Amino acid sequence: MAQSGLDLFPYTRMRRMRRDDFSRRLMSENQLTVNDLIFPVFVLEGKNRREAIESMPGIERLSIDLLIEEAAQLVALGIPAIAIFPVTPADKKSLNAEEAYNPEGLAQRTVRALKEAYPQLGVITDVALDPFTVHGQDGIIDEAGYVINDVTTEILIKQALSHADAGADVVAPSDMMDGRIGAIREALEAEGHIHTRIMAYSAKYASSYYGPFRDAVGSAGNLKGADKKTYQMDPANSDEALREVALDLQEGADMVMVKPGMPYLDIVRRVKDEFQVPTFAYQVSGEYAMHRAAIDNGWLAERPCIMESLLAFKRAGADGILTYFAKQAAIWLNEKP
Repeated sequence: MAQSGLDLFPYTRMRRMRRDDFSRRLMSENQLTVNDLIFPVFVLEGKNRREAIESMPGIERLSIDLLIEEAAQLVALGIPAIAIFPVTPADKKSLNAEEAYNPEGLAQRTVRALKEAYPQLGVITDVALDPFTVHGQDGIIDEAGYVINDVTTEILIKQALSHADAGADVVAPSDMMDGRIGAIREALEAEGHIHTRIMAYSAKYASSYYGPFRDAVGSAGNLKGADKKTYQMDPANSDEALREVALDLQEGADMVMVKPGMPYLDIVRRVKDEFQVPTFAYQVSGEYAMHRAAIDNGWLAERPCIMESLLAFKRAGADGILTYFAKQAAIWLNEKP
């Protein structure tokens, strides 16, 4: 762009507006608020149980009763929603993931308890089979270990319906099967769940940043070093993400997700610019673990680095952020200036 005389130094001094706090605030292009935060939680069987997650310092697995206590604080802080991830006991895992759609399963009971205690708190459920399979893959596998798309989708439908029946506000298919959003949407409509929202993990990459999460839900040992590259996206690809998002929107998704987060902010921006739809990103377990390790070792300052990382999602175009820092960030955001 050509510059006029008045655009040149000293007539234009970009630092003028940066000089004082009031002018920096007036020209701030993006704001992070509590309304942007979704807190992912791990839920255990039993009562009065909590377990530390070694690879995610500060994050715990909680039994339902303790999660209800945690939810009270989240509601008080104004966090709009939580995303629940069940830790399935080994004896309930199987080749066909039947526990995924058990109406008395851990996820389903957790949803009912949360909605009874705090109906105003949005509850998002994970629709995927990896916590329920003996092999740790997100679907049903054939003899060669390949995940069978359409058979898996049939089970995902049952899982999503069981979550909706329990009262979930949002079902979030994170499996990356082709066509599953349309199939789930059709089933929800047929069963009268016309208000159940779908948050599609539309651009979920076959990332190496998921390791601590798999420790948290107990699927790492089942996976035994295998990968998920035949259904999750290649980290090298960007245009493909737009195709995935377009398909999920056509099939009835209300919201779309990019996962992981910070290494894929370019994808968040492309999705938001292209589609202008509710766009979410997940600051995944590996991102949390890296920040936490650097902070705990004194290499990074806690509050400014966490808040900067979350603001980066807003700058990239995310409408909301799933982050294990949500509770701490909400505490800071609620502090009076």
